[in-house]
Amino acid sequence: MLRYPCLVLDHDDTVVQSMKTLSYPFFLYILEQFRPGSYMSFEEYVCDCHHLGFADLCRKRFGFTEEEVKKEHTLWMEYVLSHTPDAYPGIAQIIRTYKKMGGIICVVSHSSEANILRDYDAHIGIRPDAIYGWDLPEHQRKPNPYPLLDIMERYQLKTEDLLVVDDMKLAWKMANPLGVKVAYAGWTDVGVPKLAKEMECICDYSFDSVTKFADFLFLNS
Repeated sequence: MLRYPCLVLDHDDTVVQSMKTLSYPFFLYILEQFRPGSYMSFEEYVCDCHHLGFADLCRKRFGFTEEEVKKEHTLWMEYVLSHTPDAYPGIAQIIRTYKKMGGIICVVSHSSEANILRDYDAHIGIRPDAIYGWDLPEHQRKPNPYPLLDIMERYQLKTEDLLVVDDMKLAWKMANPLGVKVAYAGWTDVGVPKLAKEMECICDYSFDSVTKFADFLFLNS
């Protein structure tokens, strides 16, 4: 019997390795196009994504208009068509085993559904049961609790049936008010020590490797 009937997985830097190799280099390109001469260090970028989320990073730090936010997303979607991030070693096996054992896999992410499906097809070999991504209206995206509420209604689950797995604080902001448990994906390769410490303190569980996460999920299952 699974400890949690439903895994609510983040995507970028939880399942796939994308911030260092894709999203941050692309953001520097966007800054050069939209705000020539502007710069943001990798640590600053990670911290703002952690606390604000990407859209508000653009708005609050660099004054992007709504049209510029939309244009950035259009350019990003074109870019990722030819750039597929690698999955973290071992994560695909966890997801496949979890599904075989009857678990429900939902993805709550700031990636678009097309990108998530592409990555699952390339690396996992199965698709999530449900995806709540960037395609949703902004007021329904993480950290809004809408994805979790919809998952519970759709699959007739209780708060204790869900485990959110993420590397960013926005997931905790989404889950904590509902009483849903959160596991920090501490195996991320973009960990900033002060943010990792914060996540370890506020999350219900913390795993510094995919192997330890698997042991937690499946030991005595």
